[in-house]
Amino acid sequence: MSHASRLSWLQLGGVLITLLVGCGDSSAPSVPDPADSGVTPGGGDGGTQGTDGGTSTDGGTVADGGASADGGTLPPFSFFVTSLKAMQELSGSQSGFGGDLRFGETGAGAGLRGADKICATIAERSMPGAGQKPWRAFLSAVAGEDGQQVNAIDRIGSGPWYDRLGRLLASTKADLLHNRPSGGSSVIVNDFPNEDGVPNHRPDPSQASVDNHDFLTGTNSSGKLYSSTATCKDWTAAAGDKASEGRPRVGHSWPRSGGGGGGTDNWMSALDESGCAPGVNLIETGPPDSNSNTVGSGGGYGGIYCFSLIP
Repeated sequence: MSHASRLSWLQLGGVLITLLVGCGDSSAPSVPDPADSGVTPGGGDGGTQGTDGGTSTDGGTVADGGASADGGTLPPFSFFVTSLKAMQELSGSQSGFGGDLRFGETGAGAGLRGADKICATIAERSMPGAGQKPWRAFLSAVAGEDGQQVNAIDRIGSGPWYDRLGRLLASTKADLLHNRPSGGSSVIVNDFPNEDGVPNHRPDPSQASVDNHDFLTGTNSSGKLYSSTATCKDWTAAAGDKASEGRPRVGHSWPRSGGGGGGTDNWMSALDESGCAPGVNLIETGPPDSNSNTVGSGGGYGGIYCFSLIP
């Protein structure tokens, strides 16, 4: 399909979305007051993993519940991809955050801290209490709070990681370092689930599948920083100026069919998106559009991967 500009409407999750393909939206997203989320992201330890994991019907391990910080039980939940609906609601924009993920944070490392807070806030909305776990966005950066390089693979703990329905994504970091994670549930490995455990390629089961595979990482296939121009100025920039902000590296939450080479199956590092501006494109149009400057032109909306340090 060509990259010609088009205006389409798509009914997704009960929300009517304008899809603008081939044109950047350079307006900065509004940032809600973090206090309105009603959760203190990253606080507490979220509990310990249960030890008697069961076996799912597809061969992947399903863990039992763990103990929450207040003595109650909390089912294992330590991985998801952020849904379009959640990113729109938290950003206050139908176009999402773009490459600026500060979410009210300021100072050194604000992009990473804000992204972590986005993960925790979404987790809490899906499973009350889960937001107290130490959530980390799978993002690399040129410089963190201490000025040193940050590699995404070093941010997320040692595993295991389970989705919202308790299905295993991967047990260890070694299992993650493949085009697709190994050793987990076959139901989710090729279509990562969102915060509600729904395969994200078709987030609304009443609608057809959508093209939303591009997820921000700034990361290479070893889980480390891809380049100095691959992180939207360490996740603080969304104007869409490619010269100053670069082009974010993205991974594919599900293998993109019909594309030749280029590591199109790799969940961490598949290609460079068009730019850092907010933007949503859910219609298959081929590779990222060189005439665009958005995080979503190649098929996506600037979503991120979220991991908890504990199951």
